[in-house]
Amino acid sequence: MQLFGSDVLAVAERLTDAYVEVFTAPPWDHRDPAATRKAFRGRLEADAHRPGFRAALSLSPEGEVDGFVTGWITQAPFPADRAYGKVTQRLGSVSVDELLVGAFEIDELGVRERARGTGLGRRLLSALTATAPGGRAWLLTWDQAHGTLAFYRRLGWHEPKPLAGQGTDVVVFLSAPASAPPGRTT
Repeated sequence: MQLFGSDVLAVAERLTDAYVEVFTAPPWDHRDPAATRKAFRGRLEADAHRPGFRAALSLSPEGEVDGFVTGWITQAPFPADRAYGKVTQRLGSVSVDELLVGAFEIDELGVRERARGTGLGRRLLSALTATAPGGRAWLLTWDQAHGTLAFYRRLGWHEPKPLAGQGTDVVVFLSAPASAPPGRTT
């Protein structure tokens, strides 16, 4: 496993290849690979310069990216672009400020099919969240990614209570408390 800051851009093409393979397969198979490639590459080039950006990659013996995770420290004010508006809608601005601002935000986590079932996703996530400020980390995922939802729940990540009547197609997870064993939610 290799850890990166903005120097991740040196392996951007290989990382983008892995991203497209992961995020155009079920349940994301409705996405166009060319559009997904272009969008991710543009985001990566910008995100790599965010305060606190980090990435962890697992490379195959051939140098291909088998798995990846990226993230950064969520800054104030809480953003409104991308899916952030849905997060604020789901949790409310008070909870967003209390729970997410200042925490480490997992932006992308993916493991290629050939490397799944090996614990790689768990190891990548742990590598990036190990130094989260105050042990606080968060992420969001699509509510139709059932395997992904189950994965985070097995690791002990938990969902903060949404505002009444404020459902969205994203699910927010908070990292497991350091004392909680994997597989147990709080």
